[in-house]
Amino acid sequence: MGRNRIYIRAEKFGLLALIPLYFIVVGLMIQPLSDIIPGLWRIIKEPDFLITDYFLVGGIGAAFINAGILTLAAIGTIYFLGMEMDGHTITSSCLMFGFSLFGKNLMNIWAILLGVYLYSKYHKTHMSRYIYIGFYGTSLSPIITQIMYITELPYLARLPLSILVGIAIGFVLPPLATHVHYAHKGYSLYNVGFASGIIATVVVSVMKSFGVTTESRLIWSTGNNRLFLFVLCGLFLSMMGGALVLGGKEVFAAYGRILKTTGISGTDYLKSEGGPATTFNMGLCGLFATLFVAAVGGDLNGPTFTIVGFCSTGKHLRNIAPIMFGVVLGGFTKHWHVNQPSPLLALLFSTTLAPVAGEFGWIVGILAGFLHSSVALNVGIVYGGMNLYNNGFAGGIVAIFMVPVIHSIEDRRARARGEISL
Repeated sequence: MGRNRIYIRAEKFGLLALIPLYFIVVGLMIQPLSDIIPGLWRIIKEPDFLITDYFLVGGIGAAFINAGILTLAAIGTIYFLGMEMDGHTITSSCLMFGFSLFGKNLMNIWAILLGVYLYSKYHKTHMSRYIYIGFYGTSLSPIITQIMYITELPYLARLPLSILVGIAIGFVLPPLATHVHYAHKGYSLYNVGFASGIIATVVVSVMKSFGVTTESRLIWSTGNNRLFLFVLCGLFLSMMGGALVLGGKEVFAAYGRILKTTGISGTDYLKSEGGPATTFNMGLCGLFATLFVAAVGGDLNGPTFTIVGFCSTGKHLRNIAPIMFGVVLGGFTKHWHVNQPSPLLALLFSTTLAPVAGEFGWIVGILAGFLHSSVALNVGIVYGGMNLYNNGFAGGIVAIFMVPVIHSIEDRRARARGEISL
């Protein structure tokens, strides 16, 4: 019995590992190995605050391999910590992959994870309790790289300083992530992104006070839509097909139940509906996002894949579509176009507010997306792009702004129906 249980657990992690392995194989097919190794070195050396597209920095193959290796490392870490797979295993792994295409690399994530590990030791708890926060918290890894570019300091001072800052970030991240969740009450799925935005604001402010500043940048690959349509649609259709083969007709019933959920933080479709339905939801949302980006004339690259991670822990078509349409509406009425790089990131990652649409309906969802597009395109100035989950910070602000107002209106209507004097 025990051996069978271990085998099933190992099989689940093995299936999840197929996603990064798929992209590693694609990377080796696209770019020769003689170019991949120098490309990986350029990725490691390059400052990587938003927006830095590793497809352009190191080449498509090197970017896929960087992301694939980091994702396999994340999956392996969770496995060897003895944890069972749940929705956050999938979410954290997919986010690790997606953001390792434009910000996280083989060198700049480890100090933050070490800080989280030291926090667990300080509180005498197992690392498994904080590992997902640690993986999400690597959104602040550009700070580590940026400190290495303080040319006024000698290298032997920059290296330990970057490690110490990374450890400090990782150490304060778990309590802060827990605390800020109470502010938005789970209506923004990228909770650690909100906490990371606060940390980035503090760290970057301190750096600026010492005269260390960063210039805005835009490194963004274009012209790869035909290739990525094939690669991404092939993956997402395979996920949907595999889900139907493994789950049969029950997948549709389970998917119907997924569509009825609000998606508020704490949702876990893997636990409630099983692997096939969760995989089907991920594939369908990924396909929808890919075709949506292509339809608005945007560039397909790393962020397009990243949206599928939270489709195991809250997102589905019914609660992400209104948010995305709200961002598109913003593109028609504001001084930017939705197919530009930063608005395109807002289009995809505005879905952090999926629970708002799931709970309050599509009209409120459109309004949330419309507001988010403005906040996301302006709030990053306070930390100079050092938080890769910029939309998580923006989404937290929008949720904190909208949800209390909506609740107050609902309470007023409820009391009015009860003929209770206010």
